[in-house]
Amino acid sequence: MKVALLDDYQRLARSMAEWDRLSDAEITAFDHHLGGPDDVVAALEPFDVLVAMRERTAFPADVLERLPNLRLLVTTGPANAAIDMDAAAARGITVAGTGGVDGNASTVEMAWALILAVVRHVPEEDARVRAGGWQRTLGRDLAGRRLGIVGLGGIGKPVAAVGQAFGMDVVAWSRHLDPEDARSVGVEPVSKEELFSTADVVTIHMKLSEGSRGLVGRAELDLMTANAVLVNTSRGPIVDEDALLEAVTEGRIGGAGLDVYGVEPLPVDSPWRSAPNTVLTPHLGYVTGETYTAMYADAVEDIEEWAAGRAVPRLIVAPPGEQKGS
Repeated sequence: MKVALLDDYQRLARSMAEWDRLSDAEITAFDHHLGGPDDVVAALEPFDVLVAMRERTAFPADVLERLPNLRLLVTTGPANAAIDMDAAAARGITVAGTGGVDGNASTVEMAWALILAVVRHVPEEDARVRAGGWQRTLGRDLAGRRLGIVGLGGIGKPVAAVGQAFGMDVVAWSRHLDPEDARSVGVEPVSKEELFSTADVVTIHMKLSEGSRGLVGRAELDLMTANAVLVNTSRGPIVDEDALLEAVTEGRIGGAGLDVYGVEPLPVDSPWRSAPNTVLTPHLGYVTGETYTAMYADAVEDIEEWAAGRAVPRLIVAPPGEQKGS
């Protein structure tokens, strides 16, 4: 049985779980992004089992159709929008997920890391100190400012609680926001226009869908004040990246903190790499030792059960008549 561990950027996957339990497995870890569909197929064609790290590598139908040996695809996390589930089922590929620690908590922490880094100019001042300089920027207090949350769900609510602890006035908007639910956690529901025009910090916490793609566009960015900052730890395509790049470059908003992008990894020649008034991180929201350990341990168990012909414990979709390995 040939097993591939994908997008192991930190070269840590082998140390995060007891892979030796898979005694008959030949395990290969890829420490780089494989690239486009043709590159993915060329690299993965020999493998029976793939372990995908979240949505870093996409598996649309045209890729799955060209992986004749693939029988089990494990995604870290409970779901993966980058896998064509119908195509997998049609080809007899079992798709399973993993559990893990509370991924929401790590993303909440990441959102606040970016908010604080942007409003207090932490990376810029860190670089200045290391270069022999001293104070140059002027930060802003969060106490008394308005925090606008786009999407008040499992991540948005704890983000709101931290903002309240900082003494911020917290408001929220989403298409399906329940006003009473928001008020029950001390958050004031407002219109989309009011949120973008009055918030000092706007932070996005929504799933990517056809309804949320491009949700934050030029119209919303034009409403923001010159000192306001936008933070996105959800998915890149929720924001019109071209419009946001223009806004931060021209100084029409105070800055942006981004952990996600429309294309990941971020291309080497991306204009974001030289954009002013920004803090950029490489999709670190769920990247913690606790999360990796839990997810990879579950991945080993999924493969073990499948290879033994037993039902996969965290099955996402089972092809008709198949719930076991061979």
